[in-house]
Amino acid sequence: MRLVSLKARILFGATLWTIGHFVITVIFLAKSSFVARLLHSTAPGSAATAVLAGLCMYVGYLQVRRGMSPIDQLRNRLAAVHKGVDARVGGAYPAEVQPVVDELNALLDERERRVARAVAKAGDLAHGLKTPLAVLAHEAQQVRAVGHGRLAAGIDQQIDRMRRQIDYHLARARSAASSASPGVRVSIAASAEGIARVLERLHSGRGMLIVMDTPASHAFSGQREDLDEMLGNLLDNACKWARSSVKLTCSKEGEQVVIVVDDDGPGIEPSMREAIMQRGVRTDEAAPGSGLGLAIVRDIAEIYRGSISLEASPMGGARARLSLPGQDLV
Repeated sequence: MRLVSLKARILFGATLWTIGHFVITVIFLAKSSFVARLLHSTAPGSAATAVLAGLCMYVGYLQVRRGMSPIDQLRNRLAAVHKGVDARVGGAYPAEVQPVVDELNALLDERERRVARAVAKAGDLAHGLKTPLAVLAHEAQQVRAVGHGRLAAGIDQQIDRMRRQIDYHLARARSAASSASPGVRVSIAASAEGIARVLERLHSGRGMLIVMDTPASHAFSGQREDLDEMLGNLLDNACKWARSSVKLTCSKEGEQVVIVVDDDGPGIEPSMREAIMQRGVRTDEAAPGSGLGLAIVRDIAEIYRGSISLEASPMGGARARLSLPGQDLV
């Protein structure tokens, strides 16, 4: 349901204000001795007239203020969409504003459809490449069987790089689609604890301990898959370099939730911290991994208007500081 026309409400309020102001002005001038002598009259109004005029001015002010309130409502609704709290601009607006709101919602709908199509095409491309990669892997096995192990190893390496590149771009495409679906909240503790338990089992031979300090109320404003992807990469990277322990802490800073992952490993040289955030860069070729993990975390975080940085850890190793939009679970 649309509200009364914005123009009509403002004009009505301005008219009441003008009438009240005019009456009060006349009463004031009439009570002036100089004007009274010129007009040979006494004051045409009374205290009651002045009160009525003041009431007209007050009602006129309220009408203008109420007429402008839909603009404030629209600003708040747009802010909610921008923050990911709402998916659409809701509410009832005057006839002059409602067409703008309808166009904004239509634009949001079209954006969702385009993102969905782009993600679907990326998925189709990934699935389409699986068969050729499987064929290449089979050929590599055949080459290895006839004694060309070095050639087979080179083919396997390139196949692995292609698979990781596919995973990387699929993660980005999925995150772009997820950010277009506002209003979703995910418990950080639930996601982190599940990943930590898996990693502890994988590194059980090294006696790896992952300590969690994550309040149950802290939540990420996004999709569970994206949070798992980011936390999984950060914790996995920390476990690969840590000597014996990794710590994950979570805190709120305004509208952001900050996730910090520390390890007691050798750390990262300050000159290398920015470089290894780039795609495919690794600090040590002897360490496991493709060098894409931190780049994936950075790209997903930026899609959600978040950020990631690397610092020195109080535990002696590296600290990854991930800042994301967050809310508290009710």
